[in-house]
Amino acid sequence: MLQNNSLLAQLKQQIREQTPRAEGVIKATEKGFGFLETDSGDSYFVPPPAMKQVLHGDRVEAVIHEQGDKKSVEPERLIEAGLDRFVARVQKREGRLAVVPDHPSIKNVLKSRLKNSLSDDAIGDGDWVVARLVRHPLKKDDRGFFAQIDELVAKADDPAVPWRVTLARHALEQECPDAGDDWPLREEGLTREDLNALPFFTIDSEKTRDMDDALHVVAREQDGWELTVAIADPTAYVEEGHAADLEARTRAFTVYLPGQNVTMLPEQLADELCSLWEGQERPALACTLTVNADGSLGDYRFFAANVTSHAKLAYDRVSDWLEGAGEWTPAEAIAPQLHALRDMTLARTAWREAHALVFKDRPDYVFDLDEAGNVLAVRTEERRIANRMIEESMIVANACCADFLARHIGHGIFNVHRAFEPEKAEAAQEFLAAQQIEVEREALTELERYKELKRALEERDDAWLDARLRRFQGFTTMSAQPGPHFGLGLAAYATWTSPIRKYGDMVNHRLIKRVLKGEQAPAEASEALTEQLTERRRLNRMAERDVKDWLYVRYLTPAAQAQQAFDAEILAINRGGMRVRLVENGATAFVPAPLMHSDRDKVVIDDKEGRIQIEGEPRFKLGDLTRVALTEAREETRSLVAKPSI
Repeated sequence: MLQNNSLLAQLKQQIREQTPRAEGVIKATEKGFGFLETDSGDSYFVPPPAMKQVLHGDRVEAVIHEQGDKKSVEPERLIEAGLDRFVARVQKREGRLAVVPDHPSIKNVLKSRLKNSLSDDAIGDGDWVVARLVRHPLKKDDRGFFAQIDELVAKADDPAVPWRVTLARHALEQECPDAGDDWPLREEGLTREDLNALPFFTIDSEKTRDMDDALHVVAREQDGWELTVAIADPTAYVEEGHAADLEARTRAFTVYLPGQNVTMLPEQLADELCSLWEGQERPALACTLTVNADGSLGDYRFFAANVTSHAKLAYDRVSDWLEGAGEWTPAEAIAPQLHALRDMTLARTAWREAHALVFKDRPDYVFDLDEAGNVLAVRTEERRIANRMIEESMIVANACCADFLARHIGHGIFNVHRAFEPEKAEAAQEFLAAQQIEVEREALTELERYKELKRALEERDDAWLDARLRRFQGFTTMSAQPGPHFGLGLAAYATWTSPIRKYGDMVNHRLIKRVLKGEQAPAEASEALTEQLTERRRLNRMAERDVKDWLYVRYLTPAAQAQQAFDAEILAINRGGMRVRLVENGATAFVPAPLMHSDRDKVVIDDKEGRIQIEGEPRFKLGDLTRVALTEAREETRSLVAKPSI
């Protein structure tokens, strides 16, 4: 009977259907075993022998085994590999080649081969490479794991390893684009107003080279202010479809990392020809707008111009002067403008606090590096009045851009942020109700209602509530259609003030110019482009975070060795412990539960509520300020470990 293939197949199918199974993602541990986490929240133990057939992050179907009241699973079918393209370190042992993925939860040594175009002599032990997983034990006809090395990222002793490895991990470009030196102006059908005599000025950091905004402001006799924002105009040189334009579209943004920038446009444009250097005439796209005495926005006008910056100013010097400190003084033509811009900023901020929303000021942490990339210090830079002056000027200019595009074209590149996506609004409403805060669903999904709610919640000054609520909130996305920006409390928001560093701003420049020239606007940006912009912004932010984590570990290794204590803010709480940010320098560290108490059973973590009890008493919660002592700095995982400091 068993020789009858149809009956055998039927029997196997019956056995399979009767065998309990689970689908989920593999989570590896340092002790060799792992867990299968299902989408429904169930967790199954994966014993060490079975873990040899999978990698952390693999999505698999597994057979459930029961022994008494204990359950375990054996992975049987690979649904999606957790590894595909990855960064790894090379192992060369007695002529055998292998790689170890650069991942905190993957310790597997994977046998490897070189891509045909790579030379064996060029790859050494400890070097950093990009590899691809080409074989997996759970794939049909594959006996084990096997990888192919596709690219050398950095030699083991390269001081630029943190930057090169991070950019490679996120598949970001390593170098600035180079597209030649011939950049003629292309001005067909566009008339430029001559504003070279107006004393424009820029305010940036001391070392900034890609200066894309210059300002001129006057106080109006009838109260209020007239602000002209002149923005660098790379689209005057780079035509749509040009090689430099296509490359900028791919890159989407300039990547800003500590000690290194990877520009979106060729440096010849970004740092020189387009940058609004003091004393250099430049083509610009400009907007003259009125801010009323109460901070509300009046009329505005977009136009093309030629401008010359009369002063390159720095944030700290301007702030010091306005605060009556320091020896620096601005030129006679600039000084009254700085006073006017400060007054306009204060009025505009007050208006936004009453009618829109204002982000809470948070300090920036700046790395001072030597030529070899070693961290000399981490400085805290507060957002002072000069920073706020530029910020408010750009926000009002971008609000004008959003209105202009919506009125004249109906599409563009808009920054859209909905505080709560529809699928999470109900959960957020239930959470607030549990805190005795009864709100209607519209308060979470409609802009005007949300602004009222947000201001009411801010008055409570409850850091835990704010942190918990963020779990339900969405992220900013790029959209071709106008949409509300709940974070700013504005009906629409479209940036055009950074075209040197943002491709979406170049798109908006071209659309504005079409209107100025009386031309028909093109079709709206494709969904593929807006998704590309959103994704690249996410990758850029992850790259910045990853490089900083690497540098923090190197910088704070002596502090960890000395178990130095720091004030810290609790950012996140999960089943294993809590993540904190060190107030002094901005580094993040993990405090594992076993370091909170000698008896792990006395530590009760409620990750859903963001609270931790020790010996039955409330001890930590999200948003709290606490004090921790560093205990480890692990460069292999770029992570800091800390314990509570009494």
